[in-house]
Amino acid sequence: MGENMRSSSSSSSSRSETVVVMFPFMAQGHIIPFLALALQIERKNGFSIIFINTPLNIRKLRSSLPQNSSIRLLEIPFSATDHGLPPDSENTDVLPYPLVIRLLEASTSVAPSFQKILQDLILAGRKPLCVIADIFFGWTATVSKELGIFHAVFSGSSGFGLACYCSLWLNLPHRRNGGSDEFSLPDFEEAKEIHVSQLPLNIFEADGEDSWSKIQRQNLSSWFDSDGILFNTVGCFDQLGLMYFERKFGRPVWPIGPVLLSSESRASVGKQKGVTSEICWEWLNAKPLNSVLYVSFGSMNTISPTQMIELATALDKSKKNFIWVVRPPMGFDINSEFKAEEWLPEGFEERIQGRGLLVRNWAPQVEILSHKATSAFLSHCGWNSALEALSNGVPMLAWPMAAEQFFNAVLLEREVGVCVEVARGKNCEVRHQDLVAKIELVMSTEKGSEMRRKACELREMIENAVKDHDDDRDGCFYKGSSPKALDDFFSAAMNMTKSN
Repeated sequence: MGENMRSSSSSSSSRSETVVVMFPFMAQGHIIPFLALALQIERKNGFSIIFINTPLNIRKLRSSLPQNSSIRLLEIPFSATDHGLPPDSENTDVLPYPLVIRLLEASTSVAPSFQKILQDLILAGRKPLCVIADIFFGWTATVSKELGIFHAVFSGSSGFGLACYCSLWLNLPHRRNGGSDEFSLPDFEEAKEIHVSQLPLNIFEADGEDSWSKIQRQNLSSWFDSDGILFNTVGCFDQLGLMYFERKFGRPVWPIGPVLLSSESRASVGKQKGVTSEICWEWLNAKPLNSVLYVSFGSMNTISPTQMIELATALDKSKKNFIWVVRPPMGFDINSEFKAEEWLPEGFEERIQGRGLLVRNWAPQVEILSHKATSAFLSHCGWNSALEALSNGVPMLAWPMAAEQFFNAVLLEREVGVCVEVARGKNCEVRHQDLVAKIELVMSTEKGSEMRRKACELREMIENAVKDHDDDRDGCFYKGSSPKALDDFFSAAMNMTKSN
């Protein structure tokens, strides 16, 4: 692989094999679904996976692989300081938001190394069946096309959310709406009206000549070199967004989700445990059925000091049981120690004793969402988190923060009916009285019960979508829509390989 390309795996077999190359962007919300998909492909298809990322991310990933996995983790050379980034800044988790664009721009510098990896595989007689790359790595489609390798973009986002996000970048409609706060998307009218308050900050500020606009325009134009798009979603409730991509790019889409990482693997993907699963489980076991609100905004997000005070006050006054994953507010290092005495109302921890559990940094989210005591999930609406909630029949309160999260919230609330939006963004005004009312609505009213019923229906849809085994009822083999879509994807890759 070249002297600067370092790899590790539990297998060193050199036999002839089907090789799949995977390359996610350097962010937890991207790496996690990629790793989950890699493990699924290895388990179900038996293919040899080469998983590429920068050195620090690869080192953190090693402990995430099961001992019996033969996935090859391959380091691609990258130096953060060469691109004006702080030392060891190889993941968005350790960067303040203004520097995320610099990491994205810097990631294109690995293109020559990526091309060499593919060329070396071809020279070794191990030409990959396909390359599966990140939504931000459109350039990999161009490299793959030049080498005659089947390529797919893999999106960890919902089809609807990403359709809105891409349409906004491609059209910047808020710059052409005559000053109105509401506008439609010219190539995705199914999304209906968008409000400026739903725009991520980088899109709101974009004028077409800024750094984000330039890199997204270049990135999305490269998608036309790809052979299709894999989505970590379920087609039966996300069809509108999937149809947008078929229409826009003229490429097939394959909804293969939910592809979810196990709790054990997720805990070790670049995160230390904030609290053990046992502590959370014991705490939840002591609570009544459907009585706990789980609050978490993902690994990259936090809220302002004022918003944090209002949220804490709402949790206090709601009198509901809750688990809250706390991180320092905006203006402080998100990965530093949480100082409850500085950032929470005076006496808060004493008042919520026994009723609330504050978890620093990381919590066993899947275990919490799967527990019968959990009633609802206040979330940033990142799609990984949304899928974990829906897979367990848990309704949501949405507080979207960035990227396509605002439009995931629209899908979940307007199109699916399992969510209520409580706030938008990191700078919006939040009143604890409004939060208390929304918490009460979801956890203690007839509408909340209806949301829970719909969430349970979605859980059944998801269970049917991912089935890939003998059906005990009639002895027939049943394959759900998601494993069938993955089969179709690999069939397309194999057909192209045979025709070359």
